[in-house]
Amino acid sequence: MIQANNVTLRLGKRALFEDVNIKFTEGNCYGLIGANGAGKSTFLKILSGELEPSKGDVSITPGQRLSVLKQDHYQYDDFIVLDTVMMGNQRLYEIMQEKNAIYAKEDFTDEDGIRASELEAEFADMNGWEAESDAATLLNGLGISNDFHYMMMKDLNGSQKVKVLLAQALFGNPDILLLDEPTNHLDLDAIYWLEEFLINFDNTVIVVSHDRYFLNKVCTHIADIDYAKIQLFSGNYDFWYESSQLLTRQMKESNKKKEEKIKELQDFIARFSANASKSKQATSRKKALDKIQLDELKPSSRKYPYINFKPNREIGNDALMVEHLSKTIDGVKVLDDISFLMKPTDKIAFVGPNTQAVTTLFKILAGEMEPDEGTYKWGVTTTQSYFPKDNTKDFSQDETIVEWLTQYSDDKDATYVRGFLGRMLFSGDDALKKVGVLSGGEKVRCMLSKLMISGANILILDEPTNHLDMESITALNEALKDFSGALLFTSQDHQFVQTTANRIMEITENGLIDKECTYDEYLENNADARKRQIVEISEED
Repeated sequence: MIQANNVTLRLGKRALFEDVNIKFTEGNCYGLIGANGAGKSTFLKILSGELEPSKGDVSITPGQRLSVLKQDHYQYDDFIVLDTVMMGNQRLYEIMQEKNAIYAKEDFTDEDGIRASELEAEFADMNGWEAESDAATLLNGLGISNDFHYMMMKDLNGSQKVKVLLAQALFGNPDILLLDEPTNHLDLDAIYWLEEFLINFDNTVIVVSHDRYFLNKVCTHIADIDYAKIQLFSGNYDFWYESSQLLTRQMKESNKKKEEKIKELQDFIARFSANASKSKQATSRKKALDKIQLDELKPSSRKYPYINFKPNREIGNDALMVEHLSKTIDGVKVLDDISFLMKPTDKIAFVGPNTQAVTTLFKILAGEMEPDEGTYKWGVTTTQSYFPKDNTKDFSQDETIVEWLTQYSDDKDATYVRGFLGRMLFSGDDALKKVGVLSGGEKVRCMLSKLMISGANILILDEPTNHLDMESITALNEALKDFSGALLFTSQDHQFVQTTANRIMEITENGLIDKECTYDEYLENNADARKRQIVEISEED
């Protein structure tokens, strides 16, 4: 159990948290949610002891071990992958190191023998003999095969490092597990494995995530940060959302009835307060009026952008034809003979672990990269707008947001351009900020403004949900569901893919898989195919 007691954190004059009291207990998974800037990651740092509160304290059940998902992907570059995972249980790793140092001595003394014996006993109590196999099991589950287990961390790519650090946090059955955005940069297979792991995890989990599907799958409770307070709800994210919306509606309806009653009493008092025969009744009504208290309805600190992709023209009969595209990068064949025909009504989601292939295909279709072989042809009535995974070069100039967006608009009127920025929550002076100082989420919202102002009837979106808060993801999700044009996209957000796509593609080693179905149907069919394959292999054996 971990508990915050009267926790207050002040940043200057602003209170990020004010007298927060909350208890997280064993056997539950808590989703910590809130608008960007509400303090989700900061609260996890307070719970972990990395950050001291201005007032109050955090208490943990004596003897329990707390584990945190590390965010520094370079911290362990000089260590072997398997050792990095086992460092998740620091005491166990220290015992292993001390044991090895003692046994490596040439002048082994009696004192060394006694110390080694003590360490061996503690090592056995901690199930140390299973440590390497347990670490390997976690790595394999997350998609890091045995070939990588004895490599140096510095030789892994970014996605692989993320998986190793996640395995480190999960290692050794911690009593309390703090996970800040654990699904970021994970492929969908790894996310599925993590979901199953957490569902079957018996201890306390507190997780921050913008993945609604993930929160719905793993969470037993939602801890909602709003107005420097944290309110606890039973159930998953969807249950919290429906409950909070229902509560707001009920309070509004209650206030409406109270306001009608207040007006009725005020009218009576105004009419009869000067009438001697009615003065007693008027006084009674005045007392009743004084007792009516409206429920306090604070507008939520959450802000939903207004996203609406409106094509300037409809797509004709032809959208896109791709024929035998191939591309080799750094000696590796990333795309190999890719062909497909896109219809005007298609919303195609590219799924699977081969994200480099998808990014390469999108760059070719957006005209930012040439294929080695093959061709592609857009329909004559189509216009395309591209959202890249890496938008660094799009914000390399020293200009304001208004100046930046104006260059992509046919209408150069500042009021017109500011209208699109206002929809994306850049109002007033915010629209005059320099693009070089924007956060990752703000840059994504600028890119979405660019897509909206383009009026394109085909959108190419490479991981558009990265860096967005839950509110922006929800708004983008709804906008793409309503979009009347065609769509090519990829995302690690399960719910986003499931509710947007009507066609699923996956680039595999054996070629392109192409199915007209929902994402859940695709996963179900793939699971059935894998089961059949396992049965066939078993029968052959």
